[in-house]
Amino acid sequence: MIPAALLDDLIDRALAEDAGGGDITSLATVSATARAVGRALAKASLVVAGGDVFARVFYRVDPGARVERLVAEGTAVAAGDVLWVVEGATRSLLMAERTALNFAQRLSGIASLTAEYVKRIPAGTSLRITDTRKTTPGLRALERAAVRTGGGHNHRNDLGAAILIKDNHIAAAGGVGEALRRARALSPHPSRLEIEVETLGALDDALQNGADIVLLDNFAPGEVALAVERARGKALVEVSGGVTLHRIEELARAGVDVVSVGALTHSAPAADISFEIEPLS
Repeated sequence: MIPAALLDDLIDRALAEDAGGGDITSLATVSATARAVGRALAKASLVVAGGDVFARVFYRVDPGARVERLVAEGTAVAAGDVLWVVEGATRSLLMAERTALNFAQRLSGIASLTAEYVKRIPAGTSLRITDTRKTTPGLRALERAAVRTGGGHNHRNDLGAAILIKDNHIAAAGGVGEALRRARALSPHPSRLEIEVETLGALDDALQNGADIVLLDNFAPGEVALAVERARGKALVEVSGGVTLHRIEELARAGVDVVSVGALTHSAPAADISFEIEPLS
C-alpha cells in the first residue's frame, strides 16, 4: 500500500502538468451537470497494477466520484476485461482519465513484465527476480510496488539502504580487498556486504575478503556455473547485466540466488488499457 500523502503529491504534480490550464474542450462541449460512468478495459492480456493510484486520481479531481475496483492487484486478465469502473461528473472523468491511465498503464506494464520473468523460474529452484534503482525519477515507490505485484522482489531502495560496492568504488578504493575492508570497518553490525565482480579472479578476491553477496556482472554462462560452485557456502550469488527472459531457467538451474533486472522498470512497455465513457441519463 502506497501512503496517501505520497500518492497525492505525485498525482497533483501530474494533474498540474496535464490539466493546469483547465480542460477547455470539455468545458466547451459538456454540460456542467452531466454525469457519466467510465470503464477501464484491458486491450490485451496483462497483470493488473496501479489500482490505488488510478482511483486516487479521480478522487483528487472530483471527491464525489465513485470508483469500483473489479479486479485485484496482481490478477492476470485478458483483452476485454473490465478493471475499474468510475462514476462521477462527466467533466471530471474527462479531465482525470489520461493521468489515471498513464499511471495504470505504466505500473501494469511493469507488473506484467515482472510476471513473465517470474514464470520462467523452474519449480524446485530458489531464484529470486529483483528490480534495480533504474526507475523513473519520482516514481520509484510506485514502480517498485508494481514489481512486487508482478511477483518479483525489490533490491536496495536507495543509496542509504545497503552497501553495494561497484566497479567505480573498487577503482577508487584501490581494489576488491581494500574496498571490502573499508566497507566492513564502517558498516552497521547487521549489514551484509555486496560487491560487484567482473572476473573469476575478482570473485576469489571477494570471497577471501569476506563478501556476503557477490554480484556477477556480465559473466558468460560457463563462468556463472563456476562462480556458483566457488561461492557455495560462502556468499550468495547475484547475476546482473542484460539478463533476458530466455536465460532465467539456465541461471536458476545453475544455483544463482538472485537475478537483478533493470529492464523491469526502465524498459517495460506500457500495458494497453482504455477508458470508455457512457453518459448517465
